[in-house]
Amino acid sequence: MTPRPRAVVVVTGSELVRGERTDRNGPFLAAEALTHGLEPARIVIVGDTPAELEATFREGLQADACLVSGGLGPTHDDRTVELLARAAGVELVVDEALEAQIESISRAVAERLQRPYADFATGVTKQATRPTTAVSIGLAGTAPGLVFRAPNGCVAVVLPGPPGELRRLWPNALASGAMRELLARTRAPGRRVLRLFGVSESAVARALDEAGGDGAGVEATICAREFEIHVDLMVEPGAEEGADVLEAALVQRLEQWLFARDERRVEELVLSLAGARGLRLATAESCTGGLVAARLTTVPGSSASFVGGVVAYADEVKRNQLGVPEALLVEHGAVSAEVAGAMAEGARAALGVDVAVAVTGVAGPGGGTPEKPVGRVYLHAIGLDGVLARTLDLPGEREQVRVRATVTALHLLRALLLGSRDEGA
Repeated sequence: MTPRPRAVVVVTGSELVRGERTDRNGPFLAAEALTHGLEPARIVIVGDTPAELEATFREGLQADACLVSGGLGPTHDDRTVELLARAAGVELVVDEALEAQIESISRAVAERLQRPYADFATGVTKQATRPTTAVSIGLAGTAPGLVFRAPNGCVAVVLPGPPGELRRLWPNALASGAMRELLARTRAPGRRVLRLFGVSESAVARALDEAGGDGAGVEATICAREFEIHVDLMVEPGAEEGADVLEAALVQRLEQWLFARDERRVEELVLSLAGARGLRLATAESCTGGLVAARLTTVPGSSASFVGGVVAYADEVKRNQLGVPEALLVEHGAVSAEVAGAMAEGARAALGVDVAVAVTGVAGPGGGTPEKPVGRVYLHAIGLDGVLARTLDLPGEREQVRVRATVTALHLLRALLLGSRDEGA
């Protein structure tokens, strides 16, 4: 197999190094690099200290592509262009056409803020300064994205830090001459995905070993993600036949837990199943605090099937909004299978829907008892075809318990909509 061109992703910003913000650009750029046939070697997050930045850029420029985000603003700590050019050994020049574009935008801002343009002029010139060999691929506000080829052949792509702006300019970077020439040297790998629920990571690893394992141009990764197991097969050109054999062997061993062979999330599958049957959904949540409803409403068009939900955290809300009987709360407690069932039935009646799911539990860190420890969660789904109920003892901290309960509730809905139901229901 011919090695793919290597890409290094450099994400700049002291706020990222200090942990004040979470990096979203590095994973995006690495995934995009792989999609277009580059091998993402690493993601480096570096602060705004000049020496650290320059050293990181020098190392990144040893790859075939160096993809950089951040540091394109007009302030003193926006040093990306200057230090990347120095690391590459390229002179800087003020681009007069670019300066005119940025000046026009800045004058409009100055007028709107009733400030003199002189306050912006130095920053405008700074942002219009580029390596001599660089081309502008568009503006994000007043920050230009840039692409240039370093003297050693590395293609440097410089993009703004805000994720939305970076993603808007990324297609322009791909369309640039330097990137087109680089990508012409490679072919993107194929990708097969298996999404599983209800099986352990170790069991999937064992199935992979029994299926013959990866290799010969097929790389398998197994990742536990939000209480699901995701298996990705990266397939080099020419290795498709081996990938077919491995994928089929995995499916044979894991079929009972397989819920998707594409990138659709469980909430998308739930809404698709409900929509196909013309069913309306609702949620009743206690310990998850609306997370199940939030996941459903992230899907565009979810209003076609999802009606709404009730966050019944306090007992009075369970009584007043969902009609949970006081006697049930007293006898069994708010965290119980009986109350979960009453919550689901109450949501179905109150919101006039066909299918409802309820969640109640002890997310922690306090509130647990020997009978109902932290992590105990009761779920109940009810629909036209019957009911499904589950009792879970979930490991982890509070947020992990909440997320895992949310994912399980969605999979319970998926199973119910596919026709599963508990015996005797």
